Amino acid sequence: MFAKLKLASVFAALIYIAVASTTNNAPAVTAEVAKKCSALTAKAFPPRVIGNPAAGSTKGTARDEQDYFKRCVANGGNIDKDDAGKEEK
Repeated sequence: MFAKLKLASVFAALIYIAVASTTNNAPAVTAEVAKKCSALTAKAFPPRVIGNPAAGSTKGTARDEQDYFKRCVANGGNIDKDDAGKEEK
């Protein structure tokens, strides 16, 4: 009897974990915000060779560029002037 109870509780725990891991609380990024942040990122981090994204950026590293984009998306497409100045090196 205890074996069935233990098996049932393990099964219930696995179902709970599966359901809890599939829920996503983060809001989806809209296309307008993504486009605006992409344009702002391209302006803040111009490419070293125009037309060749593999050449890198003239300002900062790829990690800096990703962090800038993530901050922009988190702020709904609004980047403060102070934030833009931090990325320029």
